[in-house]
Amino acid sequence: MTVFVLATHNAHKVEELRRILGERLGTHELVGYDGPEPVEDGDTFEANALIKARAANRHTGLPAIADDSGIAVAALGGAPGIHSARYAGTRSDADNNAMLLANLAGAADRSAEFVCAAALVDGERELVVRGVWPGVVLEAPAGTHGFGYDPLFRPDGIPTSSAELTPDEKNAVSHRARAFGALVAQLRALYG
Repeated sequence: MTVFVLATHNAHKVEELRRILGERLGTHELVGYDGPEPVEDGDTFEANALIKARAANRHTGLPAIADDSGIAVAALGGAPGIHSARYAGTRSDADNNAMLLANLAGAADRSAEFVCAAALVDGERELVVRGVWPGVVLEAPAGTHGFGYDPLFRPDGIPTSSAELTPDEKNAVSHRARAFGALVAQLRALYG
């Protein structure tokens, strides 16, 4: 059995990742991370995921799993992108959502995608994969599940916002599910 550290201090992500990875990893164990937060100064989701996984691996000596994710809006040239969590400058989901709506006021094109880069760093290798969940930004929030931009995002092919999906429904199809599904396939090959 291998113990993996989840390289995040975000309690919502820890809960979501444990749901997504739990059964897929079988007997492997997932533990939380309480070490220092690195400066996420990469210019892509992949670079930031690797920064977090490297820091957790160095701090704990355990194989580290990390992600970097956000929403990329076509009409805003891909913004907020890697700055999604700090878009309004406050790290508040409500503030970020309000700023996104203000910046999209009157926009005809509301297409967007949730993006997740998932990384593993174990001291011998570094892996990173990307998952994308296309959709549109709604004109008003809807739903109470999830976090971040979930109340504003309606995935393609789904008639509700991602915040109106149950956690299990979201975790079956989201950008994180797609990225971590691809990563788990590689982890199984490496760790059994």
